[in-house]
Amino acid sequence: MKFRRKPRENVEINLASLIDVVFILLLFFVVTTTFTRETQLKVDLPEAASGTPPEQTELKQVEVLIGADGAYSVNGKALLESNLTNLMAALQKESDGDNSLPLIISADGKTPHQAVITAMDAAGKLGFSHLRITTVEAQENP
Repeated sequence: MKFRRKPRENVEINLASLIDVVFILLLFFVVTTTFTRETQLKVDLPEAASGTPPEQTELKQVEVLIGADGAYSVNGKALLESNLTNLMAALQKESDGDNSLPLIISADGKTPHQAVITAMDAAGKLGFSHLRITTVEAQENP
């Protein structure tokens, strides 16, 4: 039995071909990569401008005004309790069951978001197809 080691030959690593491969990969990535300045989504946010409201047309519409405390009024009539069922009943009564009427939900910046979501939920459950959400200036309480 021969347990002696055979001497190894010196191992050489040829870096010239490795540099060529890295250069070709770098060139490929530079040519195929596109760069853009904008990396975020572009979202169109609603804008509110103070001033005179646009002229009201003679068409019948339903307007829900939400106060800063979350209280609802439908076409100028305040609701005693601010919950989904009362709001749905008031919307059904004011629209006379006509879901094709335009529904306008108006709220100011101090209105709780949940109150606006509740109004949108009521409109969706009743099947209103023409929905507009607007902002109004904050009302000062005397």
